[in-house]
Amino acid sequence: MKNKKYLEDLNQKTAAELSEDLVTAKKELFNLRFQNATNQLDNTARIREVRKNIARIQTVLTQKAQ
Repeated sequence: MKNKKYLEDLNQKTAAELSEDLVTAKKELFNLRFQNATNQLDNTARIREVRKNIARIQTVLTQKAQ
């Protein structure tokens, strides 16, 4: 259910807002990977969640471009 709500929110955003979200998510992913490499990350499942969110954002951006 969380994913459906997230997708609805993404579909309501403009392409510029989605691009900003994409940049933010990529920065978060970088920071999570860095924390994981230095053994400071407690919740490793967050990496997978952020990767999937990046894919969702990119999918919505592609759909809006068509």
